[in-house]
This record gives sequence, C-alpha cells and structure tokens, in this order.
Amino acid sequence: MRTLESARDLCDQYHEGLVKALAAIPPADREVPGSPVIELFRTHNGPALLIPEAFGGLGADALDSVRVQRAVGSLSPSLAVAAAMHHFTAATLFSLAREEGRLTPAQIEMLHGVAPGSQLMASGWAEGRTQTNILVPSVTAAATDHGYLLSGSKKPCSLARSMDLLTTSVAVPGTDGAPELALALTPADVPGLSVHPFWGNEVLAASESDEVRLQNVFVPAELIVRVSADDPHRLDDLQTTGFVWFTLLISAAYVGAASALIEQVVECGRGSAGDRTALVVRGEAAFALLEGAARAGVADEAAVAKVLVARYAVQDLIAQAVADAMELLGGIDFVRSSDNARLAAVARALAFHPPSRGSTAEPLLRWFTGGSLELA
Repeated sequence: MRTLESARDLCDQYHEGLVKALAAIPPADREVPGSPVIELFRTHNGPALLIPEAFGGLGADALDSVRVQRAVGSLSPSLAVAAAMHHFTAATLFSLAREEGRLTPAQIEMLHGVAPGSQLMASGWAEGRTQTNILVPSVTAAATDHGYLLSGSKKPCSLARSMDLLTTSVAVPGTDGAPELALALTPADVPGLSVHPFWGNEVLAASESDEVRLQNVFVPAELIVRVSADDPHRLDDLQTTGFVWFTLLISAAYVGAASALIEQVVECGRGSAGDRTALVVRGEAAFALLEGAARAGVADEAAVAKVLVARYAVQDLIAQAVADAMELLGGIDFVRSSDNARLAAVARALAFHPPSRGSTAEPLLRWFTGGSLELA
C-alpha cells in the first residue's frame, strides 16, 4: 500500500537498513522472547529518533515519529510497543533539557550520553494495574544524606532486559513530609535493581515487558526531577508532554500492526474491490487522526483532549478493520499460519493501555463542556 510504503521509506531515511533487517526475519521469530528486534533497533540508531540534534539525535518531529512508528509496527509490533516507551520518555525529558535551568547538570550530562551511546530508556511512569490512578507511583523514595533509596516495582516494563536507563515516577517526601511526585533517572546496572519474568502472553512477547524491582536502589538527589519554588510546573509540564507523546506513539504502533493485516488483504486480492477499499479507508482514517493530533502540538490540555479523541477513535476503527480483514482472508489462511492471527490479536491490545475509555469519560466530557481536563 502506498502510504505504508511511504512510512517504511521514511523509517529507512532515519534508520537506514532497519526495515530490510526486520523483514529478513520470519514473522514468528520477530515476536518471541529473545527476538533480535530490539538489538536491531539499537544498532540502526533507533534510540536517537526523537532526541534533538544538539544532543546527538535525529531530531524527528511528532508527525515523522508517528509515521516511523507505523512502519515499525507493521513489521514488528513488539518492537514498536517497546520503542514507544523509549521514544516518549526521550521526547518528554528532552523537552525539559532544551530549556535552561529545568534539569540539573547531572541530568543533562546523563541525557547527553543517550543518542551517542544508542542507549535505551525504559519507562516506569504509567502503571499497568487496573482500577488504579495511572499518575500515582508504585515506587517510594526514602531520603538519605545525599539522595534517595527507591523501593517498589514496575510491571509490566517494556525493554526491561535491554534498558540502559530506567525512568520511573516516585513518591518522595516533600518539605512538609507529605509524599510528592518526582521522576528518578536510574542506570539499569545499579545495585538493587533486578528483572523478573512477568509477561505470559505470546502476543507482544518480544517487547521485554517484564517486572523491574527496586530494593533500596540509591539515586543521587541530582538525578531526581521534582518541582521547585522557581519551577512549580516542571512535573505538570513533564506529565502533559509525556502523556501526549505516549498516546500518539503507542497508537501508531497498533495502527502499524493493523496496516500490515490490511496490506495482506489488498495484496492477496481478497473480497471485492469495494470490500478492500472499505478496509483501506478505515485504516487510513485511523492513521489520519493520529497525523492530525501530531500536527496539533503536545504541550497543553487541548493537546491531551485531541490525542485522547484520536486514540479512542483509532481503537474503534482498527478493531473493525481487523475483524473485516480476518474475515476476508478466510479460514484457510487462519488454519495454515498464525502470522495474521497474531497481527489481529496485537491490534486489539491498544484497548489495554492506560487510560481506559471509562476512566477518561467524565474528564473528557467536562473539558468539552468548558471545564478543566484532570485525568486520574
């Protein structure tokens, strides 16, 4: 399909050879534990996509980023999901790094090493537990003379086994003793950090979404991002920007998986021309929504509202597209190979990422009727 090939061409402009390297691996082998896809991403300069050129990165904007994600998702959904976690973390942190005084010299120094070293950043921000506030951290921090001891766990945590840095939301003691939200930057090889099996589904199994545990992990105070008297909105800005980037990138990953399935129907000539056109229209409409949200910006409540609208509409569009595609491909295709059935299962997994549709219903309705947008 023209638009999917265009996305793959763009991916190759940023990460020369990655599309060919992924395509050379049989589909089933790309999506299993121990798959080489994450290492291929690393060696093809994948971590640098959203990092500014001033920090050694490629400086891609939001529009190019969702297109690259679509391409990657069409070839390896596991990699696209894992990459989304690194990319949104990079985009968020470097949005602060661009502005003088919003990060400490130690934080800036750490970020300067990410692109040149092809380092991968795992995200421990949003929680994967049902019926919980996605912005409330599960990791606590006990103050010491020179920093904090972190304890808790993040599960699932994509890139758990390949990460070089872990960024995780933590509850630190505030000046009044009450817990205060902060963000810790932690090298993956520190004492007390360990990785344990967690992911039990064959779908997205190559994303390394296992459990990361922290037991009295020491983090120097200068590697904790928190609010200050002269920058009281630092964490709010970080969360808003991160939320928009995450939603854009993760949605694009799943549109990529759905696009690969639609591509199979078109190339095989299944169904009538009207059937195939209707299928393509759904897939293209879904991605057009993400492109529109990417053009709208990433830094305020309006951007959050737009990206949530896009995400839930995308969710519905690709669910119907996947169901129609599998019907058109037929039972023999289902019997002879698991490849397309795997793509179909993957594409539906967008619904499992926070925030759920139900949890945002009242906040979104309140925002559209003139109130503020407060997510929980």
